[in-house]
Amino acid sequence: MPKPRTPDGGKNLISKQLIELRKKHDYSQRKLAYQLQLKGYDMDKNVITRIETNKRYVTDLELKALTEIFDVSYDYLIDGNP
Repeated sequence: MPKPRTPDGGKNLISKQLIELRKKHDYSQRKLAYQLQLKGYDMDKNVITRIETNKRYVTDLELKALTEIFDVSYDYLIDGNP
């Protein structure tokens, strides 16, 4: 059975919001990965790149980590709604 995809064929719903948040906080992908690792989340630069380019599914733990780092809601990450 094929895995679900977004209407445009992507593997996640958060790529645009992640790019926006990362740039808003002046984080490179490497710096974001470092911040996540400091909080105990095992995400490296390659994971972030693949999420941002919509080539990777996002786990619930990764969603939780990103909401904590950027202090945003799950709704914002998924839908872009504050």
